[in-house]
Amino acid sequence: MRTDAAAAIIDGKAIAARLREEMAGEARRLAERLGRPPGLAVIRVGDDPASEVYVRNKRRAAEKAGVRSWEYHMPADTPREALLDKIAELNADGAVDGILVQLPLPGHLDEDEVVAAVSPEKDVDGFHAHNVGRLWQGRPGLVPCTPLGVMRLLEEIGVDPAGKRAVVLGRSQIVGHPMAALLLNAPATVTICHSRTKNLPAVSREADILVAAVGRPRFVQRDWVKPGAVVIDVGINRLEDGSLAGDVDFDAVRSVAGYITPVPGGVGPMTIAMLLANTLQAAAARARA
Repeated sequence: MRTDAAAAIIDGKAIAARLREEMAGEARRLAERLGRPPGLAVIRVGDDPASEVYVRNKRRAAEKAGVRSWEYHMPADTPREALLDKIAELNADGAVDGILVQLPLPGHLDEDEVVAAVSPEKDVDGFHAHNVGRLWQGRPGLVPCTPLGVMRLLEEIGVDPAGKRAVVLGRSQIVGHPMAALLLNAPATVTICHSRTKNLPAVSREADILVAAVGRPRFVQRDWVKPGAVVIDVGINRLEDGSLAGDVDFDAVRSVAGYITPVPGGVGPMTIAMLLANTLQAAAARARA
Protein backbone atom coordinates (compact mmCIF):
# COMPACT_ATOMS: atom_id res chain seq x y z
CA MET A 1 0.00 0.00 0.00
CA ARG A 2 1.17 3.53 -0.78
CA THR A 3 1.43 5.94 2.13
CA ASP A 4 2.80 9.09 0.49
CA ALA A 5 1.02 12.45 0.54
CA ALA A 6 -1.25 12.22 -2.52
CA ALA A 7 -2.99 9.14 -3.83
CA ALA A 8 -2.02 7.74 -7.20
CA ILE A 9 -4.92 8.02 -9.65
CA ILE A 10 -6.00 4.73 -11.19
CA ASP A 11 -6.55 5.50 -14.86
CA GLY A 12 -9.39 3.14 -15.76
CA LYS A 13 -9.80 4.74 -19.16
CA ALA A 14 -6.23 3.96 -20.22
CA ILE A 15 -6.33 0.45 -18.75
CA ALA A 16 -9.64 -0.30 -20.48
CA ALA A 17 -8.29 0.94 -23.83
CA ARG A 18 -5.30 -1.39 -23.57
CA LEU A 19 -7.51 -4.32 -22.60
CA ARG A 20 -9.78 -3.69 -25.58
CA GLU A 21 -6.77 -3.85 -27.89
CA GLU A 22 -5.77 -7.17 -26.34
CA MET A 23 -9.32 -8.47 -26.67
CA ALA A 24 -9.39 -7.53 -30.35
CA GLY A 25 -6.65 -10.10 -30.91
CA GLU A 26 -8.58 -12.70 -28.94
CA ALA A 27 -11.73 -11.90 -30.94
CA ARG A 28 -9.84 -12.54 -34.18
CA ARG A 29 -8.65 -15.92 -32.92
CA LEU A 30 -12.15 -16.85 -31.83
CA ALA A 31 -13.56 -15.78 -35.18
CA GLU A 32 -11.22 -18.23 -36.90
CA ARG A 33 -12.38 -21.06 -34.63
CA LEU A 34 -16.08 -20.21 -34.83
CA GLY A 35 -16.18 -19.25 -38.51
CA ARG A 36 -17.77 -15.92 -37.53
CA PRO A 37 -17.00 -13.02 -35.17
CA PRO A 38 -18.13 -13.25 -31.53
CA GLY A 39 -21.63 -11.76 -31.27
CA LEU A 40 -23.31 -9.51 -28.69
CA ALA A 41 -27.03 -8.71 -28.83
CA VAL A 42 -28.37 -5.76 -26.83
CA ILE A 43 -32.06 -5.23 -26.13
CA ARG A 44 -33.24 -1.74 -25.21
CA VAL A 45 -36.86 -1.15 -24.24
CA GLY A 46 -38.16 2.42 -24.28
CA ASP A 47 -36.40 5.73 -24.87
CA ASP A 48 -34.49 6.44 -21.68
CA PRO A 49 -31.74 8.89 -22.76
CA ALA A 50 -29.10 7.43 -20.44
CA SER A 51 -29.82 3.90 -21.65
CA GLU A 52 -29.48 5.07 -25.24
CA VAL A 53 -26.03 6.52 -24.50
CA TYR A 54 -24.93 3.41 -22.60
CA VAL A 55 -25.99 1.10 -25.40
CA ARG A 56 -24.32 3.24 -28.04
CA ASN A 57 -21.05 3.21 -26.07
CA LYS A 58 -21.21 -0.54 -25.56
CA ARG A 59 -21.84 -1.22 -29.23
CA ARG A 60 -19.07 1.13 -30.33
CA ALA A 61 -16.58 -0.57 -27.99
CA ALA A 62 -17.72 -4.00 -29.18
CA GLU A 63 -17.20 -3.17 -32.84
CA LYS A 64 -13.73 -1.75 -32.14
CA ALA A 65 -12.80 -4.98 -30.37
CA GLY A 66 -13.96 -7.17 -33.25
CA VAL A 67 -17.24 -8.22 -31.64
CA ARG A 68 -20.28 -8.05 -33.89
CA SER A 69 -23.19 -6.34 -32.17
CA TRP A 70 -26.91 -5.95 -32.73
CA GLU A 71 -29.32 -3.60 -31.02
CA TYR A 72 -33.01 -4.45 -30.71
CA HIS A 73 -34.85 -1.28 -29.73
CA MET A 74 -38.38 -2.05 -28.60
CA PRO A 75 -41.13 0.48 -27.71
CA ALA A 76 -41.71 1.42 -24.08
CA ASP A 77 -45.13 -0.29 -24.15
CA THR A 78 -43.72 -3.60 -25.43
CA PRO A 79 -45.79 -6.44 -23.96
CA ARG A 80 -44.10 -8.91 -21.65
CA GLU A 81 -44.64 -11.76 -24.11
CA ALA A 82 -42.98 -9.89 -26.97
CA LEU A 83 -39.86 -9.18 -24.95
CA LEU A 84 -39.62 -12.77 -23.71
CA ASP A 85 -40.10 -14.03 -27.28
CA LYS A 86 -37.22 -11.84 -28.48
CA ILE A 87 -34.97 -13.17 -25.71
CA ALA A 88 -35.92 -16.75 -26.62
CA GLU A 89 -35.09 -16.02 -30.25
CA LEU A 90 -31.65 -14.71 -29.31
CA ASN A 91 -31.05 -17.63 -26.93
CA ALA A 92 -31.49 -19.93 -29.94
CA ASP A 93 -29.45 -17.82 -32.39
CA GLY A 94 -26.13 -19.50 -33.12
CA ALA A 95 -24.46 -16.20 -34.08
CA VAL A 96 -25.16 -14.64 -30.67
CA ASP A 97 -22.75 -15.43 -27.84
CA GLY A 98 -23.89 -12.77 -25.39
CA ILE A 99 -27.24 -11.16 -24.59
CA LEU A 100 -27.61 -7.94 -22.63
CA VAL A 101 -30.98 -6.47 -21.66
CA GLN A 102 -30.36 -2.83 -20.82
CA LEU A 103 -31.78 -1.88 -17.43
CA PRO A 104 -33.88 -0.25 -16.11
CA LEU A 105 -36.95 -1.54 -17.90
CA PRO A 106 -40.35 0.19 -18.07
CA GLY A 107 -42.40 -0.35 -14.93
CA HIS A 108 -44.83 -2.91 -16.38
CA LEU A 109 -41.99 -5.38 -17.03
CA ASP A 110 -40.60 -7.63 -14.29
CA GLU A 111 -36.82 -7.26 -14.38
CA ASP A 112 -36.26 -10.48 -12.44
CA GLU A 113 -38.36 -12.44 -14.92
CA VAL A 114 -36.55 -10.87 -17.87
CA VAL A 115 -33.09 -11.56 -16.44
CA ALA A 116 -34.09 -15.16 -15.73
CA ALA A 117 -35.21 -15.61 -19.34
CA VAL A 118 -31.69 -15.05 -20.70
CA SER A 119 -29.70 -18.25 -21.18
CA PRO A 120 -27.07 -18.45 -18.37
CA GLU A 121 -24.44 -19.27 -21.00
CA LYS A 122 -25.21 -15.98 -22.81
CA ASP A 123 -25.81 -13.86 -19.68
CA VAL A 124 -22.90 -11.45 -20.18
CA ASP A 125 -24.27 -9.13 -17.46
CA GLY A 126 -23.79 -11.96 -14.95
CA PHE A 127 -27.19 -11.33 -13.35
CA HIS A 128 -28.84 -14.74 -13.87
CA ALA A 129 -29.33 -16.74 -10.66
CA HIS A 130 -27.25 -19.56 -12.15
CA ASN A 131 -24.24 -17.28 -12.53
CA VAL A 132 -24.84 -15.56 -9.20
CA GLY A 133 -24.82 -18.97 -7.50
CA ARG A 134 -21.59 -19.99 -9.19
CA LEU A 135 -19.96 -16.74 -8.10
CA TRP A 136 -20.86 -17.28 -4.44
CA GLN A 137 -19.66 -20.88 -4.68
CA GLY A 138 -16.34 -19.65 -6.04
CA ARG A 139 -16.87 -21.49 -9.32
CA PRO A 140 -16.14 -20.17 -12.84
CA GLY A 141 -18.96 -18.32 -14.57
CA LEU A 142 -20.03 -15.00 -16.01
CA VAL A 143 -19.58 -12.25 -13.42
CA PRO A 144 -21.26 -8.80 -13.24
CA CYS A 145 -19.13 -6.40 -15.25
CA THR A 146 -18.58 -3.54 -12.80
CA PRO A 147 -17.27 -5.65 -9.88
CA LEU A 148 -15.18 -7.66 -12.33
CA GLY A 149 -13.70 -4.40 -13.59
CA VAL A 150 -12.83 -3.38 -10.04
CA MET A 151 -10.96 -6.63 -9.51
CA ARG A 152 -9.02 -6.08 -12.72
CA LEU A 153 -8.08 -2.56 -11.59
CA LEU A 154 -6.70 -3.98 -8.34
CA GLU A 155 -4.68 -6.48 -10.35
CA GLU A 156 -3.36 -3.74 -12.63
CA ILE A 157 -1.98 -1.69 -9.72
CA GLY A 158 -0.46 -4.76 -8.10
CA VAL A 159 -2.80 -4.98 -5.11
CA ASP A 160 -3.52 -8.54 -4.00
CA PRO A 161 -6.68 -8.59 -1.82
CA ALA A 162 -5.62 -11.81 -0.05
CA GLY A 163 -5.62 -11.24 3.68
CA LYS A 164 -6.55 -7.59 3.41
CA ARG A 165 -9.58 -5.93 4.98
CA ALA A 166 -12.10 -4.89 2.32
CA VAL A 167 -15.18 -2.77 2.94
CA VAL A 168 -17.97 -2.48 0.36
CA LEU A 169 -20.35 0.45 0.80
CA GLY A 170 -23.63 -0.61 -0.81
CA ARG A 171 -25.43 -3.93 -1.13
CA SER A 172 -27.05 -3.85 -4.56
CA GLN A 173 -27.33 -7.04 -6.58
CA ILE A 174 -25.52 -5.34 -9.47
CA VAL A 175 -22.44 -4.12 -7.58
CA GLY A 176 -22.39 -4.57 -3.80
CA HIS A 177 -23.20 -8.27 -3.48
CA PRO A 178 -21.05 -9.54 -6.36
CA MET A 179 -18.22 -7.20 -5.34
CA ALA A 180 -18.22 -8.73 -1.86
CA ALA A 181 -18.25 -12.24 -3.33
CA LEU A 182 -15.29 -11.54 -5.62
CA LEU A 183 -13.27 -10.01 -2.80
CA LEU A 184 -14.16 -12.89 -0.49
CA ASN A 185 -12.99 -15.34 -3.13
CA ALA A 186 -9.75 -13.35 -3.53
CA PRO A 187 -9.61 -14.03 -0.46
CA ALA A 188 -10.01 -10.78 1.49
CA THR A 189 -11.83 -10.28 4.78
CA VAL A 190 -14.99 -8.50 3.67
CA THR A 191 -17.54 -6.22 5.34
CA ILE A 192 -20.66 -5.06 3.47
CA CYS A 193 -22.11 -1.78 4.72
CA HIS A 194 -25.55 -0.32 4.07
CA SER A 195 -28.02 2.27 5.35
CA ARG A 196 -28.39 0.55 8.72
CA THR A 197 -24.69 0.04 9.41
CA LYS A 198 -23.83 1.70 12.71
CA ASN A 199 -20.79 3.97 12.98
CA LEU A 200 -20.19 3.80 9.23
CA PRO A 201 -17.14 6.11 9.16
CA ALA A 202 -15.33 3.95 11.73
CA VAL A 203 -16.09 0.74 9.81
CA SER A 204 -14.98 2.39 6.58
CA ARG A 205 -11.67 3.45 8.17
CA GLU A 206 -10.79 -0.20 8.77
CA ALA A 207 -10.55 -0.87 5.03
CA ASP A 208 -7.33 -1.53 3.15
CA ILE A 209 -9.60 -1.66 0.08
CA LEU A 210 -12.68 0.57 0.14
CA VAL A 211 -15.31 0.22 -2.60
CA ALA A 212 -18.01 2.92 -2.64
CA ALA A 213 -21.24 2.07 -4.48
CA VAL A 214 -24.05 3.90 -2.71
CA GLY A 215 -25.27 6.40 -5.33
CA ARG A 216 -24.79 9.49 -3.18
CA PRO A 217 -22.45 12.22 -4.42
CA ARG A 218 -19.31 12.84 -2.36
CA PHE A 219 -20.67 10.66 0.43
CA VAL A 220 -17.29 9.28 1.54
CA GLN A 221 -15.24 11.90 3.39
CA ARG A 222 -11.55 12.16 4.17
CA ASP A 223 -11.90 10.95 7.75
CA TRP A 224 -13.61 7.78 6.51
CA VAL A 225 -10.44 6.56 4.84
CA LYS A 226 -7.47 4.71 6.30
CA PRO A 227 -4.16 6.29 5.29
CA GLY A 228 -2.76 4.49 2.25
CA ALA A 229 -6.01 2.66 1.44
CA VAL A 230 -7.11 1.81 -2.08
CA VAL A 231 -10.35 3.71 -2.75
CA ILE A 232 -12.53 2.51 -5.64
CA ASP A 233 -15.38 4.88 -6.49
CA VAL A 234 -18.14 3.08 -8.39
CA GLY A 235 -20.65 5.93 -8.06
CA ILE A 236 -21.58 8.24 -10.89
CA ASN A 237 -23.95 11.04 -9.94
CA ARG A 238 -25.24 13.91 -12.05
CA LEU A 239 -25.11 17.21 -10.12
CA GLU A 240 -27.43 20.19 -10.56
CA ASP A 241 -24.87 21.99 -12.73
CA GLY A 242 -24.70 18.99 -15.07
CA SER A 243 -21.27 17.82 -13.93
CA LEU A 244 -20.52 14.32 -12.67
CA ALA A 245 -19.37 13.32 -9.20
CA GLY A 246 -18.60 10.01 -7.61
CA ASP A 247 -19.61 8.67 -4.23
CA VAL A 248 -16.24 9.79 -2.84
CA ASP A 249 -15.17 13.36 -2.10
CA PHE A 250 -12.25 12.97 -4.50
CA ASP A 251 -10.20 16.06 -3.69
CA ALA A 252 -10.38 15.52 0.07
CA VAL A 253 -9.88 11.75 0.03
CA ARG A 254 -6.97 11.87 -2.39
CA SER A 255 -4.88 13.55 0.31
CA VAL A 256 -5.05 10.45 2.52
CA ALA A 257 -5.61 7.43 0.23
CA GLY A 258 -2.87 5.44 -1.48
CA TYR A 259 -4.76 4.88 -4.72
CA ILE A 260 -8.05 6.31 -5.94
CA THR A 261 -10.24 6.07 -9.03
CA PRO A 262 -11.56 9.28 -10.62
CA VAL A 263 -15.11 9.92 -11.81
CA PRO A 264 -15.41 9.85 -14.72
CA GLY A 265 -12.55 7.79 -16.13
CA GLY A 266 -12.15 5.20 -13.41
CA VAL A 267 -14.49 2.25 -13.05
CA GLY A 268 -16.89 3.22 -15.87
CA PRO A 269 -14.63 2.33 -18.82
CA MET A 270 -13.72 -0.94 -17.13
CA THR A 271 -17.38 -1.95 -16.96
CA ILE A 272 -17.64 -1.86 -20.75
CA ALA A 273 -14.29 -3.62 -21.13
CA MET A 274 -15.48 -6.44 -18.87
CA LEU A 275 -18.70 -6.73 -20.86
CA LEU A 276 -16.54 -7.49 -23.88
CA ALA A 277 -14.42 -9.89 -21.82
CA ASN A 278 -17.57 -11.75 -20.76
CA THR A 279 -18.75 -11.91 -24.38
CA LEU A 280 -15.42 -13.41 -25.44
CA GLN A 281 -15.57 -15.84 -22.52
CA ALA A 282 -19.05 -16.96 -23.61
CA ALA A 283 -17.86 -17.30 -27.23
CA ALA A 284 -14.83 -19.32 -26.17
CA ALA A 285 -17.04 -21.69 -24.18
CA ARG A 286 -19.18 -22.26 -27.28
CA ALA A 287 -16.06 -22.81 -29.38
CA ARG A 288 -14.98 -25.57 -26.99
CA ALA A 289 -18.41 -27.23 -26.97
